[in-house]
Amino acid sequence: MGYQLKGSILEACTCNAICPCWVGEDPDSGACYGTIAWHFDKGEIDGVDVSDLTFALLLHIPGNALSGDWRVVAYVDDTASEEQEKAILAVYTGEKGGPVADMAQLIGEVVAVERAPITFGVVEGKGHLKIGTSLDAEINPLEGPTGRRTTLHDAALSVIEEAPYYVGKADYLKASNPALGMNLDIHGKSAVQGQFTFEA
Repeated sequence: MGYQLKGSILEACTCNAICPCWVGEDPDSGACYGTIAWHFDKGEIDGVDVSDLTFALLLHIPGNALSGDWRVVAYVDDTASEEQEKAILAVYTGEKGGPVADMAQLIGEVVAVERAPITFGVVEGKGHLKIGTSLDAEINPLEGPTGRRTTLHDAALSVIEEAPYYVGKADYLKASNPALGMNLDIHGKSAVQGQFTFEA
């Protein structure tokens, strides 16, 4: 039956704005640590409704993002049922094919899968993301001299098809997970947010 997912994506990491991974270049410090989170405004996977749930990764990208070998810890929204969790993981491990599988093939190791309360409140590059006790971030968009928010289109790391990517910074990003060896407390680094529609 496949999947139809529509909602908001946020990426925030240790790179300076804008993260070079988005345009196919190497991370600023040779490696990139951060998070990607997807909130499903509407979603269905093989007939299972996943609307209003969020799925997130804490990740370590050891070099160029498009070269793969990502190490990740996956977080499933703790309000998800067992059936919803199974469906979401089937999509994000690449089992269900489609555009999400293109990203899933970049992951070299899933270090752990955890459940956590997830708050995703980022709109047009501004807002807050919280993943249990593992991540807390406040995001603000960059703006041009006219006050319009800075956007990016047609990036190499294309997980958003037609909608603009809002380029911004995390006022703060605190993230920790022992299994991933991550302990971040950073300020003023890259954050990119936008809308997505995935179908397969």
